[in-house]
Amino acid sequence: MSKFVKCWALMVTTALLAASSLAADDASLLKDLTAVIALQGLPCGQVVSAVRQGDNDYIASCKDRNRYRVYVNAAGRVVAQKQ
Repeated sequence: MSKFVKCWALMVTTALLAASSLAADDASLLKDLTAVIALQGLPCGQVVSAVRQGDNDYIASCKDRNRYRVYVNAAGRVVAQKQ
């Protein structure tokens, strides 16, 4: 096998592993946001997408079409506000 083919195969493998790692992080983030919203007694069902606004600040979109801003306030508490 040529050096070019080996290098290309290594780059593709690295890219696939990085992508799967990011997908796993996204899945755990969505689960965490779902739990935060549920623990605050707000209707959601399941968070299906999230957009990061800043450090510890997300806009979470739920399966039932509710949207919440989930963030850590100045007192260090996690807050979910309906958008």
